[in-house]
Amino acid sequence: MRDTRRARLILGLLLAVALVVLTIDHRANGSSPFGLLRGVGSSLFGTAERFVAGVVTPVSDFVGAIAGATGARDRIKELEAQNARLRADLAAESLDKARSAELRRLLGTSKRGGYTIVPANVVARRGHPGFEDAIEIDAGTSDGVRPEMTVINGEGLVGRVVQATARNATVMLLSDPASSAGARLEGGNEIGVIHGVGEYGRLVQFRLLDSTAQLTPGTRIVSFGSQRGVPYVPGVPIGVIERVEATPGELTRIAYARPFADLSALDAVGVVIAAPRRDPRDAVLPRLAGER
Repeated sequence: MRDTRRARLILGLLLAVALVVLTIDHRANGSSPFGLLRGVGSSLFGTAERFVAGVVTPVSDFVGAIAGATGARDRIKELEAQNARLRADLAAESLDKARSAELRRLLGTSKRGGYTIVPANVVARRGHPGFEDAIEIDAGTSDGVRPEMTVINGEGLVGRVVQATARNATVMLLSDPASSAGARLEGGNEIGVIHGVGEYGRLVQFRLLDSTAQLTPGTRIVSFGSQRGVPYVPGVPIGVIERVEATPGELTRIAYARPFADLSALDAVGVVIAAPRRDPRDAVLPRLAGER
């Protein structure tokens, strides 16, 4: 009980002293005798405040940097994902444009030659028993495709169908060593035979039956056509002669031609399911520079 009364008494005295000090300081304005103490206190508390701020600010900056770095990493990942999607979209768009262009060329070729075709896509390139150079396409008997039908693309002759199932067909390329097709020089009636020589279709061999006929590099070759258009329809561009071999004493002349169709990079092709009513002759050959 005594301790409590003494504490109350001391507290009351301190409050009274504080009121007196405040009253004197307020009335004295700038000449207060307590100004020095107030300045010292402000200096001490200001220094302490600056010290605490100096310690807290780097810590808060560090925490903010960590949070910002995490956000930046997430943003970078998001941007990378967006870029990947954009690249995929661009690749798909480019592929679609290239395929559309190839289909347009294919339809143009079939229209000029009067060929009735079934469009197809190359789904695989593989060897086939008895053949070295063959492709598989995604059209078959359910689409009207049968063995011994001509296969073309937008540039020229590709090969012929050798096997067909309901949904797929195997095509022996013109470049296969087992391949042969009747051919004719443009602008005339000199005929010969095209043979595949492999080498990924870079060249095919042309044997001209008349050894006296003129045969020069740059001359173009078209398909001569088979009876009833099986296996080859007439008038399909085959290639351009690149070199002629000397064949003294031979009954035939030999040349090597570069195929119009890129047989190493086939995509969209067409299977000719009906031959034209009349031979288109040279009408399907690509126009030369200066031609109208």
